[in-house]
Amino acid sequence: MKKVLKVLGIVLGSLVLLAGSFCTYVAILGVPTYDKPTVPVVSVEVTPERVSRGEIISQIQCMGCHSDNNNQLTGKYMGEVPALFGKIYSKNITQDKEKGIGQWTDGQLIYFLRTGLRADGSYAPVMPQYPNLSDEDLSSVVAWLRSDRFPVQPNSTEPQSSDFSFFTKLLTHLVMKPLPYPQHFVAPADSTNSLALGKYTADALGDCFGCHSANFVDQDKINTERTKGYYGGGNEMVGIDGQKVLTANLTFDEQTGIGRKYTREQFIKAVKLGVRPDGSILKYPMTPKMGLSDREVGAIYDYLKTIPKIKNDIESKNAELEMRKK
Repeated sequence: MKKVLKVLGIVLGSLVLLAGSFCTYVAILGVPTYDKPTVPVVSVEVTPERVSRGEIISQIQCMGCHSDNNNQLTGKYMGEVPALFGKIYSKNITQDKEKGIGQWTDGQLIYFLRTGLRADGSYAPVMPQYPNLSDEDLSSVVAWLRSDRFPVQPNSTEPQSSDFSFFTKLLTHLVMKPLPYPQHFVAPADSTNSLALGKYTADALGDCFGCHSANFVDQDKINTERTKGYYGGGNEMVGIDGQKVLTANLTFDEQTGIGRKYTREQFIKAVKLGVRPDGSILKYPMTPKMGLSDREVGAIYDYLKTIPKIKNDIESKNAELEMRKK
């Protein structure tokens, strides 16, 4: 018996030593760097139509995270990200050639937006990835970034580096990885099919499931419906005054979801204007998505009606957080 316990102790001690060595390695190395990728040779034609479409997408995806107090995309502190992930700062994505993306090729931009991997092999773990955004919509984003619009004009503001927590560093070694670059043409959604349009607008374009899910870690960016707690909400974020806010349950669960609270028209108003049916304002970090058409937002509502219902009483949980704050 003593011999068995001795062997067991040696095994456990070895495992502890290995775990400690690995954690030390992660803490020192930080976010891993990968081999320089082979980026596609792409030249995006900048047309008025693409710039207009790219501007709509940027208002949903880029402006909220990268715009400064002057409405330029010089980067900023991402206060809505939970402290668990560290102090996160977005980058300067203006056309400045030194501090921004002025020297990036169109192919490098597209590759990065698809995978999260820069041309030098560095990885952006907090930056959303867009593997399912159509080739045309992605080209529109690039066209907008190359356009004469004010937010993207060259600005030499030095972007501040993020201070990732050990937790984030550990995740990048175990779970969070660059996505594979699509080897096929990514077509737009069938605009005549409301469910297809709704899923595309919510998942591929809006990345709504990324916030309205169980957590930020257990997510499938390619097969989005496999994400844990898909649209059931509960992800912890930080509100405008620093208080914790849990994202809403957008499934049609009869007791805790949106089906009993919102008609299609009320849902459209809430998403586009940020106003609930009772007249109250949606909490930050949720912001109005005025660039989306009524048809697109209505299609999201139609799609949400079809996904599995999740019982998750977010209203009560947020009310409890409010009480604790007081």
